[in-house]
Amino acid sequence: MTAPRQLRLIIETDDFDEAVRFYRDVLGMPEQPAFATEGDDRISILHAGIATIELATRTHVRAIDAVENAPTSEGPGPTLRIALEVPDTADAVAAAEESGAELLAPPTETPFRTTNARVQGPSGWQVTFFQELETLEERTARPGFTTDDERAR
Repeated sequence: MTAPRQLRLIIETDDFDEAVRFYRDVLGMPEQPAFATEGDDRISILHAGIATIELATRTHVRAIDAVENAPTSEGPGPTLRIALEVPDTADAVAAAEESGAELLAPPTETPFRTTNARVQGPSGWQVTFFQELETLEERTARPGFTTDDERAR
């Protein structure tokens, strides 16, 4: 099988207009044409740059919550979050807060050389903004950065 060409995260929302305003208008994600019929059949496909899937154990997720000084989800099962790489975390937080998003964790420099912050986005999704402070090559040269198959257990 060949690798997928695109990752799409579908967010079902009861307040479509607010979600579009936040992701398209506040965060600046360009919209592409998409098919829908009429009435309440609405869709907006927004480009968010490069997509990756981050698989993490519950232990790692809790460690990130601690590093970001963000609340931990206490739901019964696994959680999903949106993380968006931005050129400036503080600017992204300011724009999100100006639009009415609740700040969950202020910009914090992490041990893995990013500046992270978290807001409560529309439809119940937490959105982490992260700004890379090093290139992938620089991070890879530092202790602790490796692939899972090469990590000591």
